[in-house]
Amino acid sequence: MIVVAGEALIDLVPQGTGALAGLKPALGGGPYNTAVALGRLGSPTAFCSRTSYDAFGEALLDGLREAGVDVSAVQRGMEPTTLAVATIDAQGSAAYSFYVEGTADRLFTAPSALPAAARAVSFGTCSLVLEPGASAYEELMRSAAAQGVFTALDPNIRAGLIPDPDGYRARFKSWLPSVSLLKLSEEDALWLGGTPREWLAAGPAAVVITNGGDGLTAFTRDGAVHSVPGEEVDVVNTIGAGDTVNAALLHGLAAQDCLSAEALAELGPDGWTRLLRFAARAAAITCSRAGAEPPFASELGDF
Repeated sequence: MIVVAGEALIDLVPQGTGALAGLKPALGGGPYNTAVALGRLGSPTAFCSRTSYDAFGEALLDGLREAGVDVSAVQRGMEPTTLAVATIDAQGSAAYSFYVEGTADRLFTAPSALPAAARAVSFGTCSLVLEPGASAYEELMRSAAAQGVFTALDPNIRAGLIPDPDGYRARFKSWLPSVSLLKLSEEDALWLGGTPREWLAAGPAAVVITNGGDGLTAFTRDGAVHSVPGEEVDVVNTIGAGDTVNAALLHGLAAQDCLSAEALAELGPDGWTRLLRFAARAAAITCSRAGAEPPFASELGDF
């Protein structure tokens, strides 16, 4: 089982141009999208989070169940669901503003243990910024790594939520010894500072950087660099594309029995190329449709 830990929220997606365009609610949140994508790909998946009892919270859980995701570890609360208001530019790229004060997901508390079947756990996005939940997710990350569980991290930077950028950058560096696979966008990498080699030296077995339509590149501890181009597609918007990459990487690694730092080191050029191409195809499908709608296994074929 792959466990995804982090927020579930509602994206309010504009249906036209201008500040007063109508907004359509869509299920979202980076970790949530990753969990749904994993479920659709056929990976046994569990979601570890805290959601509201409001109508949005119920809809979020229904979406997970429909994707085959185990929600038994999801905590609940009476607080409202976090809202993210998206703005889509001419290229389909999304930017967000957030309504997060007093919401249910940021009151997450670390569970006493992960599910017994957990082989990997994935973290990222707002959940590692908003306290007090951020410290609880950090605690879970460190404890999972200490137990030898494969850990994946996608910072998925939302700069508007980070009041102390330098403090967050220092905290990010402190996570790296507990991270097996670091995935981030080129924009995230520039905001964080540092290089893949510096990050690898701090802990991860591999670093994968996405560059939109230009593809993906993986850096490994042995000095190797593996790159694939992006898949050509008519982009509707990019919501959930990076989260789909997360899911595809984890699904592909599980399919190759590579959910360990040692196995990742043995993956080799052919294995990495196959994995990255699979992730690029999955992300392209997500970009071809509105909202965060990752592909099903039937759309991609077996890994």
